[in-house]
Amino acid sequence: MSLSRMAIFLVLLVLIAGGGHYYLWTRLVRDPAWPARWHTVGTWALVAMLVVMVGGFLVRRAPRNVALPISWLAYSWMGIFFLLFMMLLVGDVATLLVRAVGALRGAPLDPERRVFLSKAIATVAGGAALLMGVGGALSVMAKTAIKRVPIRLAKLAKAHSGFTLVQLTDVHVGPTIGKDFIEEIVRQVNEIDADAVVITGDLVDGSVADLREHVAPLGKLRAKQGVFFVTGNHEYYSGVDEWLAHLGTLGIRVLRNEQVDLGAIHLAGVDDSSAHQFGRGHGEDIPKAVLGRDPSKPLVLLAHQPKAIEGAAESGVDLQLSGHTHGGQIIPWNFFVRLQQPYVAGLFEHRTALLYVSCGTGYWGPPMRVGAPAEITRIELLST
Repeated sequence: MSLSRMAIFLVLLVLIAGGGHYYLWTRLVRDPAWPARWHTVGTWALVAMLVVMVGGFLVRRAPRNVALPISWLAYSWMGIFFLLFMMLLVGDVATLLVRAVGALRGAPLDPERRVFLSKAIATVAGGAALLMGVGGALSVMAKTAIKRVPIRLAKLAKAHSGFTLVQLTDVHVGPTIGKDFIEEIVRQVNEIDADAVVITGDLVDGSVADLREHVAPLGKLRAKQGVFFVTGNHEYYSGVDEWLAHLGTLGIRVLRNEQVDLGAIHLAGVDDSSAHQFGRGHGEDIPKAVLGRDPSKPLVLLAHQPKAIEGAAESGVDLQLSGHTHGGQIIPWNFFVRLQQPYVAGLFEHRTALLYVSCGTGYWGPPMRVGAPAEITRIELLST
């Protein structure tokens, strides 16, 4: 990133984060009119967390032993910040309703009752955000659950019923996810003894040079017919060409608008939907990926973003496997995801195709999940 772009990014980051923290200060500190000592403590605490949040973005290129503790603190606060922001917005709506009812009754809120209501909202929002944040952090620290998803495909021969795919997606090896996490995921996947392992993008958040040792355990993934990968949008932020080359050294087959015949099924994979923005030679091309398939066999497509399902259905895909959404990761973000993607999490029918959207195996940003637990997805394909 050039110095000018870095400067613009930093200015925008400070403005957005500063505005958000100012809003938190007005609702958590100013409006409740706490005693002077707590007013000072609250003000400086929010200033400190603003600095930490901005610092978390700035240290990403620092040595990992320096960046790791700052990243954990910064991204943890980012999660609490989001929960607080949303709850205080709900509190604002409730306050407006109370004021409107009072005005209609000719009994507007007096200053004392207004301060009492502000204190109540600040206390409830702060306590709830903290509890949800702690619960979300414990969720990502726990052993990742293996989610079993049986899917029936009309074209699957009875002899191949039970063909098993393990889907990993949105692992986001990077600032707070490293080698220990990957080693445990690999151990769990290998115990399943799947026919194939598929990784549907957003594996990394950082360069090969920074994360080489942390993705190394992926070279121990085992499946009867191999391990396959398609790009997500974050690979394109992290040096995609270097990553595509490096994954090959780990025994991972990258599918770039192409397919392989696994006997029971055709497995196709496409570049991420945003890939065309990152230069020539990159871009999603579903028709090319499915060209020459045997129409009597099920066609399974790996596509990072669920919105690829429209093109997949038009191209005769039987099942698409996607990630990208994280299932929202922290409620109520799942409602915002729907503005950009047609489906958020789970198994869906879309015209003539099926689509499974995983909640993801890791997390991005805040090391927490609230209402959208991480998963290693064991997909069992069954004949009808």
